[in-house]
Parts: sequence; structure tokens; C-alpha cells
Amino acid sequence: MRKSRGLSHRQFLRRQFLFRRAPGALAATSAALTGTAGWLVSPTRAVAADATARQGGTLVASWGGLEPQALFVPGGGGSSPFMTSTKILERLLKIDEKLAFQPVLATDVRASADFRTYTVSLRKNVLWHDGKPFTADDVVYNVQEHWKPIAAGVALKSLKRVSATDTHTVKLEFSTPVPEFFFKSILAGQYQVVVPKHLYAGKDIITHPLNNAPVGTGPWKYGQWVRGSYVSYTRNEQYWNPAQPYPEKLIIRWWGDPASRAAALETGELQVAFSNPVPARDIDRLVKTGKIAVDTKGYENAAWTVTVEFNQRREIVKRREVRQAILHAIDRKFIIDTIYFGRGKPAVSPIFRTNPLFFTEDVPKYPFDPAKANALLDAAGLPRKNGSRFTIHLVAAAWFEENAKLGQYLKQALQDIGITVKLDSLDRATALKRIYSDYDYDIAVSNFTAPLELVPVVTQFFTSDGIVKGAAFRNATGYSNPAMDALVDKLTVETDNAKRQKLAHDFARLAATDVPLVPLVEMESFTLSRTNVRNATTSANVQGDALADVWLAS
Repeated sequence: MRKSRGLSHRQFLRRQFLFRRAPGALAATSAALTGTAGWLVSPTRAVAADATARQGGTLVASWGGLEPQALFVPGGGGSSPFMTSTKILERLLKIDEKLAFQPVLATDVRASADFRTYTVSLRKNVLWHDGKPFTADDVVYNVQEHWKPIAAGVALKSLKRVSATDTHTVKLEFSTPVPEFFFKSILAGQYQVVVPKHLYAGKDIITHPLNNAPVGTGPWKYGQWVRGSYVSYTRNEQYWNPAQPYPEKLIIRWWGDPASRAAALETGELQVAFSNPVPARDIDRLVKTGKIAVDTKGYENAAWTVTVEFNQRREIVKRREVRQAILHAIDRKFIIDTIYFGRGKPAVSPIFRTNPLFFTEDVPKYPFDPAKANALLDAAGLPRKNGSRFTIHLVAAAWFEENAKLGQYLKQALQDIGITVKLDSLDRATALKRIYSDYDYDIAVSNFTAPLELVPVVTQFFTSDGIVKGAAFRNATGYSNPAMDALVDKLTVETDNAKRQKLAHDFARLAATDVPLVPLVEMESFTLSRTNVRNATTSANVQGDALADVWLAS
């Protein structure tokens, strides 16, 4: 894409992206962290029926992305399988919209005085969807065969032993201290769902056929997956909370483009959609219909960002001074104003402002300064030759419309400082393969969601043990720094909250210095729903909520 004669860089790009600023200030999403350090909420809260809730109806839900590769992907696989699996498969704990831990399959979690042993009490009278009882043996199996080797990884590396002390009690013993907030965050973690031992034991959990028709303990039972269209769920009549779920049926449906999702919301074909389901420019128009509401709650434990990732296996971008120079060529305010219509803030590190535990402003920053970018590249011995310093391959994972536009912007911005860019905007499957399996890129545009707890979801983008070929949304850059590994090791075992916060700040500073992966924008996440939908955002990570609380007013 070339500049038109007489237009400045900003004027040209505004024309390219049809810029118009969305009115309204960005809603603040930081909140005081209340009740997370200890077990402060009675297990009875989870089973208390909402006196005004209405039974019945069919809930149709979607999100801002596409169909998953499987309904359940052990260890992750991105937001699509996270959304589809968590309606069926449950975790031991959850974090609610007030940032307090709530019981799910666990009713109590107690640490020993030295934080090396945890005792987990499990909910009784819980049945798997096939009628078999849920017991402590299921949790032991998941910890040993699912969480430690696949889903939690480094978070459980100091685990020595896990055992069932009775039918509904599990004891976990560690070789090092494990901070309480860290441990409970593992139990409430995005990927630490519980699968049935009696159906998975002795089989490969990664390739198990049940991953496309899961059997769980959750409020919804698998119904049917119509590829390319939707997956349907039916109400679990034997759910441990007999009042839930409220609708009789749940459908998660995928629309191929944001315009189709917007139209479906307007007509009522779609009732609730999570994680920025339409471009920000359409929000005001939809809300003005009086039929649709917007809500920015429910993303406190899943802060979205768009990233640039530098492949450390490539000769040019593996040089830190080159990466830092490139960052000075990127105008983050322009990206937010133009591509995200004002709904976001410039990211300064992998720890976001919405994280009340660990965020710090005291990190290296890279303000937009093309002159400085040019000077740094000259000093690095990379002068322009016939107008170009070097060529890079830029891969934009275009599962979001904004990612594709960001790829186009970066191509122009880097060409302005003499870097020739070959841009590929790719569909989900191809992008996952190019970035996380083949490592076939110089710079990649991708995304991740950051929970409050940094280990392992955030830190694994920067640690050597996060390099797992083929594992999506981990360390695809190949960055490996012993200082970073040691820092994260300390963060994993420090039980003093003040010292742990300091270590988190040190992590942020080193990540913002070495910049192998750089969040550009702290995206303002939002949910759109029809006005008759109730209780859609009662979790700190709504896309992975079971939707057991949701009900339809009419």
C-alpha cells in the first residue's frame, strides 16, 4: 500500500481505515482485589437460586472469533475451544466479577503453614454426564495426567505428590513453597478443567475422540456439533445445583464476519456475544436501537491485547536493538484511535493497567519517534540500500478484523523507516500453524488474554520452558534468557505478597527491555447482549464462564 501524493502518514492511514473516533471515554476496569487471598465466600452462595430468575428458553451465544478446531483442546488451543468446553467441563474454582474466588467442584482449599501442602475438599453428590460419580480420583488423574504435563505445565513443576485421602479430599505436596493466590489461580485457571478419569485413563488425552463430544460435570450436556455452523447443548437435569442452568438449551453459533454477528444481534437471532464480537465503531449504533446493551465487565481476569512477536530464530529481528528501533516506528495512539476507535490504551508491558496486583508504569517505553527508529537502525549497521534496509516477513493472524488492519498499518509504518515488508494476513488455522508450529515468520501479529496471576499464562511467553512446538499462545518467538527464567522461578515460589509484587515488576521491566513479544494495545473488551438477557457477566472471565447464571427475562 502506497501513500497518495500530498497526504501525511496519518492522513493516508486514516483514509485507509475509514477513521472516525468513537465517542465516550474508556471505562475503567481496574478494581480493588477483594477476598482473593483467603477463602472468604461460603460455598452455599453457588447453589442459592436467584429468586427472580426465569426458567426456560434457548440461549444463543457467540463471540468475536471463529469456530474451534475441537470443542475441547487440552492445554489451550485459543479462545474458541475455551468457550465451547467450559459449558460442559468444570474447574475446581472460579473468580467472580468482584475478583473473589468462588467454589465450583472444590468447596474448600487450605494451605499448610509452610505453603508446601494444600488440601482440597471436593463437592459431594456430583455426577458426570454419563451418571458416574465424581470423586477425588478424578482430580488426582487430572493433576497427574492432564494439568501437570499439558494444561498447567510450569505452574505445577514443583509438585511431588498428589493423593486422594478420601473419596472427596485431595492432598497436593510440593517441593517448594507455592503462594496461595498462585495455587488458587491454578485451580481457577483457564485450562484446568476436570475430565472424567473413567473415560480418559489409559488413552491419549490430546487425541481422544471425546474432545469433540465432551462428557463433564457442568450445567450443560453436549448435544450436537454442526460443523461450520453451531454446537448445541441441553440442560443437565442432574446438575449439582438443581436450579441451574435456567434455559433449557444453549447454542454457541459462529458467524464468519462481524457484520453478520451485528445483524444477528439486531434481529434477535443472537442473544449474547462476548469478547468484542463486532467492530467498536458499531457499538453506539447497536445500543441506540434500544434492543442491545453493552457491558465491559467480566474481563478482569482475561485482559485482551494485540501483540507483535519477533522470531528469535531470524538473523535481523533477533537483535534487540533492531526490535527496539522497530517499536519506535509504531504509533500506538494512531492504532487505538483508528483501528480500535478509541476503545483501548497503549500497553507498556505484558502486565496491564487492569491488573491491580502487579501493574507498574516503571518500565522502558518506546514512544512513537520515526527519526529515532531510523537513527537506531543506522547505528546498528543496517543502512538503506536503494531505499531498503532489509526485508521481513510479517504474518498477521486475521482471526480478528483489527489484526488484519494492524498488519497493513505495520507494513506502511516499517516501510517508512526503510524496512521492506512481505505481509500475509492468514485465517485461523493457517496462522496457528505458521506462528506456533512452523515458526515461519519474522514478525507476527497475534493476541493473548492475561489473567491476574502471571504464572504461567503470561510468563510462558518469555520463559525457555514456554517453548513448546505446536502449542498455541506460548513462547513461539524462541526467546530464552537465563535471567528471565530465574526471575520467573522466584516469582513461582515467593509467598510474601510484597516481595512477589516486586518480582513481578522486575519481570515487566526485563520483558519491556528485551521485547521479544510486545503488547501494543490494552484492548477494551465488551459484551453485547439483547436487553432481555440477565446475569451474562458474573465472572471475571466471561468467555469461559459456564453460563449457569444466565436467564432470559422474556
